[in-house]
Parts: sequence; C-alpha cells; structure tokens
Amino acid sequence: MEKSKGRQAWSIDAEASLQAALDSTGCPEILRRALTGVLSWQARNETSVRRALSSPRIAPQWLAALYALGATVTVEGPEGSVERPLGEVNGSGAQALRVSVEGLRWGEARVARTPADPPIVAAVAVVRLEDGIVQQARVALNGAWPEAVRLAKAADQLAGGPLDAPRIRAVADAVEKEVNPKGDYLGSAAYRRAMAGVLTRRALEACLQQEVGDES
Repeated sequence: MEKSKGRQAWSIDAEASLQAALDSTGCPEILRRALTGVLSWQARNETSVRRALSSPRIAPQWLAALYALGATVTVEGPEGSVERPLGEVNGSGAQALRVSVEGLRWGEARVARTPADPPIVAAVAVVRLEDGIVQQARVALNGAWPEAVRLAKAADQLAGGPLDAPRIRAVADAVEKEVNPKGDYLGSAAYRRAMAGVLTRRALEACLQQEVGDES
C-alpha cells in the first residue's frame, strides 16, 4: 500500500503473477474476490498481471473490477515512464498497475449456472461519495458486450446527486438499453440484456448499503 496523490493506492509490478497480486499487502477486497472465483490457483500462478491485462478473456471479472476502480498502468513513453488509464493503452506494454482505494464503496453481482461456473453476466460498481453526493461512479460489465468487459456510460449520470434507489433504478434501466450482448448457448441476447440491468441495480445497491471503510 502506498500514498498516491493524497489518496491510498495499491500497486503491483506487471511482471508479478496474479497469485502474487492476490497475496500482496493491501490488495483491495474487490480484486481478491475477482481472483478467487473460477480462476484456479494454478492459473493465477501461471498468469502475469501484464498478460491478464493484455488478454481480457483470461480473467474478465478481475479486469472488470480494475475498470470500475479506475485503475491506471505505468507504461514507457517517449520521455520516460508515464501513468495512463487502463483501457487507453495496450496492457502488453504495462510496467506496473495501480488503483486508488481510499473512500470507495463497491458492489458486485453476477449470474451463473452454478457457483463454480464463470458468470454468464456480471456487474461491478464502484462509487466515490463525499457528503452524501456521488463524485464519481463506474459500472463495468462482463457478458453484455462483444468484448470481454466494458464500462457502462450510463453510470456517469449518478455524479452530482445522491446515491438513492430512484437514481440507481434509472441507471440500471439505462444500462439495459446501452449494452449490446451477443447470445449463445448460455444465454440469449435478450436474457443477457435484462440481466445487465438487474445486476447493475444489485451492484449499486450493494454500494449504497456498504459502510465507508469496508471498501478495502
């Protein structure tokens, strides 16, 4: 754990394994849960942080949690190392991964055939509140886009107001309209779209119920 720009931050070298990330001091609970779901101990030990960032389908729930947290990566630029938001750079060039963890509320929700199976659809929400007002909100979803994970733009509308039930429902409805799922044997496009809205609502409700200080 370190201090970054006045906030607590967790960071890990990109060459480290996912198991090392899981075992590291200060690894946020939201990331621990994403790494200990359907991803085996062997897979975590054999996969580097860099590889997981550059190949989203290896650990999609972990990547969704990173997107929701607003993670940044350090990459080599023309004038030396620079820090860029995850998603704006190719993960294969990452030197380090960092996330701010102070003052956040988070929640996640998923649906799967069994608890041991990968989620058909999953949502991860992270909200930063100050004096009861949402300063920033991100919702990342798996199984609701052609790619493995994407942030929902609809979550932006939470900023500037309270995190309450009517606003959560409005965002969930907007997410259901925004997503563009592709159906398969696990779930039709219509099913995935409906679940995206339901799971977004549940993930944001978990943020609402969480006490500040329980986020790490």
